[in-house]
Amino acid sequence: MKKKLASVLLCAVMAASMLTGCGNADNATATTPATDNKTDAAATTEAAEKTAEKTAEAAGSVYYLNFKPEVDEVWQKLAQEYTEETGVPVKVVTAASGTYEQTLMSEIANKEAPTLFQINGPIGYQNWKDYCADLKDTDLYSWLMDKSLAITGEDGGVYGIPYVVEGYGIIYNDAIMQKYFALDGAKAASMDEINNFAKLKEVVEDMQAKKDELGIEGVFASTSLTPGEDWRWQTHLANIPVYYEFKDKGITDTDNLEFTYSDNFKNIFDLYINNSCTAPGLLGSKSVDDSMAEFALGQAAMVQNGNWGWSQINGVDGNTVKAEDVKFLPIYTGVEGEENQGLCTGTENFFCINKEASAEDQAASIAFVEWLFSSETGKAAVTNDLGFIAPFDTFSDDEKPTDPLAQEVLRYMADTSKTSVSWNFTSFPSQQFKDDFGAALLEYASGSIDWDAVKTKVVDEWAAEKAATAAN
Repeated sequence: MKKKLASVLLCAVMAASMLTGCGNADNATATTPATDNKTDAAATTEAAEKTAEKTAEAAGSVYYLNFKPEVDEVWQKLAQEYTEETGVPVKVVTAASGTYEQTLMSEIANKEAPTLFQINGPIGYQNWKDYCADLKDTDLYSWLMDKSLAITGEDGGVYGIPYVVEGYGIIYNDAIMQKYFALDGAKAASMDEINNFAKLKEVVEDMQAKKDELGIEGVFASTSLTPGEDWRWQTHLANIPVYYEFKDKGITDTDNLEFTYSDNFKNIFDLYINNSCTAPGLLGSKSVDDSMAEFALGQAAMVQNGNWGWSQINGVDGNTVKAEDVKFLPIYTGVEGEENQGLCTGTENFFCINKEASAEDQAASIAFVEWLFSSETGKAAVTNDLGFIAPFDTFSDDEKPTDPLAQEVLRYMADTSKTSVSWNFTSFPSQQFKDDFGAALLEYASGSIDWDAVKTKVVDEWAAEKAATAAN
């Protein structure tokens, strides 16, 4: 066990692949508390009954290490409800924002280690494969609609199962946009005209010039560049130039990123920071919560984030944005042919069962997750409280998310004229690489370094981190 942990620690130090979540927390918190599309009621009932049978047989307990601080309360409530229903103890610990990998390293070494944890994709699996149980014979895997999404090993085993599909882009307030379109001299008459970077830039800069008429403080909410709060840029936004470079080369990873589309990243990043509620030099003090509150209060017309952001928008005291006005726009950067680009859609959320846990605890943890995605209580929480677009066939059409951003993701996914941008940031070499990228972006925003320095740092550190990982 110690030998395995030492190996994990070394790998994680060199190439830790932090899960990129949304939200903010100051401290980790702990509370104990297929192929066939089976969307009909009978199939759902059958799945729930099988899960209930397995729960009754399980004599163990569950310890789940959650990485999304903004949904901690939901997980704590689910843990309590499951325990009340089954008698199986469930503990949920939530890592502080940006600390999941370190927290997992610390907790996995404890006598009572997590029995259920998460990895963010193939690189995360390489870090934690010594602790991942094979899940190919579980009902959870059989329910997965697209089994190619699962993390598999060379032996054919299934070691990570995705539990949510998510999308992100530029969230906009349609009420503000309609107000702008009605102004004399507006650079567009509808959102349909904004389908590339050139038009987006023209509209945004005109809106910024007319912000007083529109009753906003800036077109974009603040670009959060506080360390630990910059994942929307050093991971999510950075995914777009990496996606296009990988697409050009026909690859899914590389030891040497050329950052071919760095100027495209600069295009949209400059647009964000120069047409914002906050001056570029002050962005180092802004958090994601600040940004989402600005949007929710109607102070900004746009904000980059994912469908998970609805809970933050809807939960802000004094929220002025109506659900029907919350829409998505793809992140345009000036790439040729981007008129057909959709949202950035994918997953980096994979459940894993700790194979070092007792057989009873492993069985209890599997039963808990299967209850979550098959029982009426669990599915209602997944859809309505967690806001997940679940990739399992246990959900009927009327059990899918109804919040506006989830509906927008589903709309874009169903639009055959749009090509989704796949999530390639799971190939990023390490959390340190992303943190350093974010620090460079802060320096650039404050005027301390030029863009060439940012590009050089990204290219050099990518190569160095990949080489270090390969060496270990």
